[in-house]
Amino acid sequence: MSGLGRTRAVGLRGVNGFVVDVEAHVSGSLPGFSISGLGDSAVTQSADRIKAAAGLIPNAPVSQRRITVNLSPAGLRKIGTGFDLAIFVAVLAAMGQIPGRVVTDVVHLGEIGLDGSVRGVPGVLPAVHAAARSGARHAVVPVANAAEALLVPGIRVHPVCDVTELVRRYTDLAKGRPVVEMPVPPLSPPAGQPVKDLSEVIGQSEAKFAIEIAAAGGHHVMMAGPPGAGKTMLAERMPGLLPPLDETDAMDVTAIHSVLGALEDDARLITRPPFVAPHHGASLAAVIGGGSGRIRPGAITQAHAGILFLDETPEFDKGVLQALRTPLERGRVTIARASETVTFPARFQLALAANPCPCGNGWGKGIDCTCSPMTRRNYFGKLSGPLLDRVDLQVHVQPPGLSMAEHPGGERSDVVAARVARARSAQHARWRQVLGRPGGLNSAVSGGVLRSSPWRLPSTVTSALDRALDRRSLTMRGYDRSLRVAWTMADLRGLAAPGRDEIDLALSLRRQAGAAA
Repeated sequence: MSGLGRTRAVGLRGVNGFVVDVEAHVSGSLPGFSISGLGDSAVTQSADRIKAAAGLIPNAPVSQRRITVNLSPAGLRKIGTGFDLAIFVAVLAAMGQIPGRVVTDVVHLGEIGLDGSVRGVPGVLPAVHAAARSGARHAVVPVANAAEALLVPGIRVHPVCDVTELVRRYTDLAKGRPVVEMPVPPLSPPAGQPVKDLSEVIGQSEAKFAIEIAAAGGHHVMMAGPPGAGKTMLAERMPGLLPPLDETDAMDVTAIHSVLGALEDDARLITRPPFVAPHHGASLAAVIGGGSGRIRPGAITQAHAGILFLDETPEFDKGVLQALRTPLERGRVTIARASETVTFPARFQLALAANPCPCGNGWGKGIDCTCSPMTRRNYFGKLSGPLLDRVDLQVHVQPPGLSMAEHPGGERSDVVAARVARARSAQHARWRQVLGRPGGLNSAVSGGVLRSSPWRLPSTVTSALDRALDRRSLTMRGYDRSLRVAWTMADLRGLAAPGRDEIDLALSLRRQAGAAA
């Protein structure tokens, strides 16, 4: 007895999926179960899980047959237990237990337990999205992953809880009998997590203005000042100033959370910009991405289309901070290994916070500071010039005095967010044709565009920037970034173009934290 069965699965490279053709050949020679196609150990071990689950199916003596499974394209690495269900279906199709014609073009995703249960796996959302793009019209997924799979349009999702139920469905389908499928529980109303409000921060009008500029133009910001001044509070309120994610970014962010296994059972499309704040002891792999075995997204990818906040920035490993430079410029990060290269999205806004010195008392006259000059130099030495050169806004945060304690906190986040939304609308309208796509912000416009007609500002307006560039106290990158900040301030103020006041303020905001350090 021999036969050939086929179905489909999806593999993942980073947060992007690729369709895998699963072929199974069954013969009556010496019993065995081999899987080819560059699978990892989890894929290889699926043979034992499938043999145990197949014992629950009548007339399916998998352990007594010679079974060869191929995962094509064989040259791409296959990772994880999500191939179990597709291999199981292909094997039973080859044995004649499932009609082959009804499973050939169906995508199957899920891990199989020894009791035949179909368990959830990470990355179902990008996997189903890749299947839909390839032309697949049906996808069988675990019940635990059904909610996120249903977020993908253009493909019909079939939840399944165990293999015996799935075999029964396919048998009924082949015989023309009505097929009863598992119902998907309705989504509960969104919980609506509260947004931290900007009015809770006492004083700090200049720092608040800086994060408003950062939110409006997509700029990076650094806040330096003593402990308790409100740096962390300000950073945590930045997401409340940003508009909801558009459809493309929402799908990308939700797919990243799916790959990380961070979606709830009643998964919804994530529409709020993420806020990620790794601990200062986080490793290079945790922040940038990587890890042993499977390459996983890091914090910079989790913060895609949102905020990456590094509190106590000088306490981070210097190698971690230096590794941020390329993703800040390119909006993506590439992890290269001997066996594979994976690219993750990493378009985020960077928010940094730092104390004036390790003891935190080196502000003002620094009378209570216990740090030596060498210790202070080494502390801020981790913040290299090339990294700080990529930070558009550098503001020094002073501790609020006693006189401010009883004063109201100032504007609410929704009021500031409305100004940010108007400024972003002006940018979208201005740069739509220049960038060739909707949604362009000032931070995404190249310096060459800003320094050429019709956007070039008169020399009488840019005189402060020109002098700083001539004195070499400002790099060309810093020059362009200051121009972008000036354009954002003009948008916030409803101006057609920045004037000398906006240019001078953009230059001063670029230097404050470094001067205070």
